[in-house]
Amino acid sequence: MQIAVIGAGYVGVVTGAGLAYLGHTVRLGERDPAKLATLSAGRVPFFEAGLDRLLAEGIDNNLISFHADNKEAVEGARVVFIALPTPPDEDGSADISYIEGALEDLGPRLEPQTVVVLKSTVPVGSVARFQAFLDELGAEATVISNPEFLREGSAVGDFLHPDRVVIGTRNQDAAEVMLELYQALQAPVVVTDPASSEMIKYASNAYLATRITFANAIANLCESVGADVKDVLLGMGYDRRVGFHFLNPGPGYGGSCFPKDTRALVAIADQAGYDFSLLRGVIEVNELQRQRVIEKVRAAVVLEGATVGLWGLAFKAGTDDIRESPAVFLAEELIAAGATVQAFDPEAAHVDGVIRVDDPIQAAKDADVLLIATEWPEFQSVDLRAIRDAMASPHIIDARNMLDPDAVRHLGMEYEGIGR
Repeated sequence: MQIAVIGAGYVGVVTGAGLAYLGHTVRLGERDPAKLATLSAGRVPFFEAGLDRLLAEGIDNNLISFHADNKEAVEGARVVFIALPTPPDEDGSADISYIEGALEDLGPRLEPQTVVVLKSTVPVGSVARFQAFLDELGAEATVISNPEFLREGSAVGDFLHPDRVVIGTRNQDAAEVMLELYQALQAPVVVTDPASSEMIKYASNAYLATRITFANAIANLCESVGADVKDVLLGMGYDRRVGFHFLNPGPGYGGSCFPKDTRALVAIADQAGYDFSLLRGVIEVNELQRQRVIEKVRAAVVLEGATVGLWGLAFKAGTDDIRESPAVFLAEELIAAGATVQAFDPEAAHVDGVIRVDDPIQAAKDADVLLIATEWPEFQSVDLRAIRDAMASPHIIDARNMLDPDAVRHLGMEYEGIGR
């Protein structure tokens, strides 16, 4: 099938490369010259395990091409995916101006019967809004919702082996086109109305953010009553009604989706006249969690003039993404309090004011306290004796509960975790 993908961001590149892998011919439109040059050379402009191989395979098989002109990208396309950013406005609601601009530009160029797929996370009611917009432009196209559920760090697997495919449309022909498009995935398919499809994305992310925040709240309570949150959550997780996923205490959720989508869902509720107090509480507790970690560091050392070793800058392991990263927030707060922060992260980009070093032991060198902020697996295999000997004061704040407290303390180091 002839496919166009508009927007070569994270979702657009994964979607384009994944569809090419399924045998479709994909034209990817991107107006950023630097990003376009990187992709045309067969390189991915961000870190995502396995995506470079998937992209290279699509290029080698002549199934994916890159275009600076979006109008050129949609020529002859049966399906056009819109994968453009929807950043939050001041009130938390999603800004859909990028999509509006693209559709205004592309509307007159769309072939009759084209299916326009909103892959971006958009407010409930967007399919109807954009359908009316294209109708006014005279485009004979059908707008549908097909939300993405890609996790950074495992996006390739998520695309090729999804838990479900959600299609939001009342148009039977458009639904059949999408079923044919995704047939090779052999995944459960939910075909529903557009508003329900749009809500599924927000509700899913809000629920997962709530689970993370619940785990943090329980961890904080465990500290007060002398319980160990690892054992508490282990005991909870064996209950099949609960499970283990997204119940890991830490410095709070971050990234490009959870913070944005939780705030957007609150804004959607406000516009509908519903006070989503539960989700407001989730957002508040998440923000307070970061401050609790800062207070743990502050309790260990006077921050003015101190050196803090930081393990991790990405918002989670497996990605180089620092958007809304709790680790970056912690670094910036510590620097603002007068500390010097020296950090190691295997993949994440530079952060202003942070001294980047080449390995975890260098991050600990002459540090008054070591803060573990991202759960990279390699941190569990670092020689703790070497860390102890490198530090000026052997005190570890483990905001991801990665280390064995007894092993750390056995070496004469002080250990503070989350809920332990």
